[in-house]
Amino acid sequence: ISDTFPYKFFENLSGAGKAIGVLTSGGDAQGMNAAVRAVVRMGIYVGAKVYFVHEGYQGMVDGGDNIEEATWESVSSMLQVGGTVIGSARCKEFRTHEGRLKAACNLVQRGITNLCVIGGDGSLTGANLFREEWSGLLDELLQAGKIDNEAVLKYSHLNIVGMVGSIDNDFCGTDMTIGTDSALHRIIEVVDAIMTTAQSHQRTFVLEVMGRHCGYLALVSALACGADWVFIPEMPPADGWEDLMCTKLSENRARKKRLNIIIVSEGAIDSNNKSITSEHIKDLVVKCLGFDTRVTILGHVQRGGTPSAFDRILASRMGVEAVLALLEASPDTPACVVSLCGNQSVRLPLMECVQMTQEVQKAMDEGKFEEAVRLRGRSGKTVLLLIAYADLSLQSSFNVAVLNVGAPAAGMNAAVRSAVRVGITEGHKMFAVNDGFEGFARGEIKEIHWGDVGGWTGQGGSLLGTKRTLPAKYIEKIAEQMRINNINALLVIGGFEAYLGLSELLASRGKYDEFCVPMVMVPATVSNNVPGSDFSIGADTALNAITDTCDRIKQSASGTKRRVFIIETMGGYCGYLASVGGLAAGADAAYIFEEPFDIRDLQSNVEHLTEKMKTSIQRGLVLRNENSNENYTTDFIYQLYSEEGKGVFDCRKNVLGHMQQGGSPSPFDRNFGTKIAAKAMLWISRKLKETYRQGIIFLQDSVCLLGMHRRALIFQPVVQLKEETDFVHRIPNEQWWLKLRPLMKILAKYKTSYDVSDSGQLEHVVRNRSKETENVAI
Repeated sequence: ISDTFPYKFFENLSGAGKAIGVLTSGGDAQGMNAAVRAVVRMGIYVGAKVYFVHEGYQGMVDGGDNIEEATWESVSSMLQVGGTVIGSARCKEFRTHEGRLKAACNLVQRGITNLCVIGGDGSLTGANLFREEWSGLLDELLQAGKIDNEAVLKYSHLNIVGMVGSIDNDFCGTDMTIGTDSALHRIIEVVDAIMTTAQSHQRTFVLEVMGRHCGYLALVSALACGADWVFIPEMPPADGWEDLMCTKLSENRARKKRLNIIIVSEGAIDSNNKSITSEHIKDLVVKCLGFDTRVTILGHVQRGGTPSAFDRILASRMGVEAVLALLEASPDTPACVVSLCGNQSVRLPLMECVQMTQEVQKAMDEGKFEEAVRLRGRSGKTVLLLIAYADLSLQSSFNVAVLNVGAPAAGMNAAVRSAVRVGITEGHKMFAVNDGFEGFARGEIKEIHWGDVGGWTGQGGSLLGTKRTLPAKYIEKIAEQMRINNINALLVIGGFEAYLGLSELLASRGKYDEFCVPMVMVPATVSNNVPGSDFSIGADTALNAITDTCDRIKQSASGTKRRVFIIETMGGYCGYLASVGGLAAGADAAYIFEEPFDIRDLQSNVEHLTEKMKTSIQRGLVLRNENSNENYTTDFIYQLYSEEGKGVFDCRKNVLGHMQQGGSPSPFDRNFGTKIAAKAMLWISRKLKETYRQGIIFLQDSVCLLGMHRRALIFQPVVQLKEETDFVHRIPNEQWWLKLRPLMKILAKYKTSYDVSDSGQLEHVVRNRSKETENVAI
């Protein structure tokens, strides 16, 4: 990013003379290595010394080789590795005063007064206690003759910044913890595989997932796979749940569903605080229904494997933010934890988050489960109740049509399923339109029922069919179909074409009264180029496809001579996939349309990569967005790198193409699609009830786009978004992810400026979020 950008930069924050220790503690989680890498490289970048503390607090207590200075190269090839390469261990000795005294001595000997702790609430609580005792510990070391007065003065206070690494997502104050998304990937991979065999034999499967005190993994995986039933600790089923569950399973089989999936959290309990085990559920189903039933306990599979793209990006952002927090800390600054709120990294007082997490557990221990749910602040439970255990007896006089427009995107089907079922729950008649606006004009519209969308969640592409055709040329025929089928509202799921299509329908209201109905768009495109939303359904799946492919491509060069890979991504003129995919894959450069480049920039990148290759880096990765520059094509860049790198490295190129659009949707896309479509349908219901007065009365905001913007899901009138859109290049005028590009450059060892305009403010934990500010994490 050029220095002309109106951002606040961190150049005045120097780490010279400072030492940072980074450790992982407690249970491991995928993405911890990405966080360690970001802390190390950002720390070195600002001039600080960074130390690995191996084996968590145990290594801090033992000292010696367990505390090792990190180099830039020591975190290479770490990004894609699961677990934590610096080790993690639970340390009883650190819980004692004597243990913490040893740890303090070991840190002072190396001048470490800044600690970045990656772990759960127990690890972070221990770090805060260590900080509070720091002055007293130094006095004891002085009296024992282990340090001198100069050391006491020089290292007088300890700064602590935490990042939460836990697959359970059980820490209050953050929407997502490092490792949670990857754990969901492992669960969904298993569930998708099990569903094929279950369907073959008409079996019921009971899957037990982790979550002793938090049902997040169970709840979200249930949403992501369309499970029949779920048990979580925060919502014990009422007495008589056994009959209710068996009735539900039996009804599903009566609808010709060949399998049942029940997901149970390992900490699930009933209203009498009695444990609900997977074996108990299996025995119950066999006894009451006689279904062939199997149990699968996933166990530590959920902790293993490669981190997802989401976790790599989250951990990298948090790691950089943690270093900035340490640089800005003063003796009066409380220990903080770097959290995710919506789409923003925020700093929260560590102990406020810990105390709220403990309050949740206390409420659950006392049987105050509604209070525990309120403190958790999650909204997905409502969605689950709407789409799985709904009362179908409600009836209204409204007809709502759903259609997909634009290119297919993984997660579209999950959104359609959610919209249909929430609409039916609200009492509406739901209609499905095949093949977008083109199919609408041909009359390819029919009523769709609850069972028709069963099993749609995990399927990629668009089962309704989708076309890029805009409605203008068919406007009269579409109006006729609206009139024939008495359509009272439209839900359009799609990309930039959907946005343009809604604009055209809005413009036609003066001529056709049929379009004077509530209309809402849900963004779904791998390009993530829709204005008004930070995220689009399908983009996360595409990012994971890019990241997985880049991992394999880089691995193909292991053991060979130095090699650079040039990879072309999709996205039209939007550089989201190239930039964010580059950050997740550890790319050295990413060329995009939004950041113009010339031959001098290309030459500079080649020289930079050549220098790195001459030291210890064996593989280089360069991404290029397909429309980044009409002259500097992928072939041109490949040939330039090949020529200029002669004698140092050779080159290979890959065009990823439509594999980025295909495949099974990621857990994020399944759940984002489910939640955002449900919210859109509830908005439609409210508008229909508000505006129905002997006919539909439309308001200015009755044609909206529902999108994720910073911290909230918000509805924005389509007319207002026109000012924010570059229609020529089909991208928003402002794109949040451009602020991540300097982060990618810093982690690739480029000198650049990094925007910290959103950093530096220590906020407080919000105890109960309003409906208007629901976050994206389900």
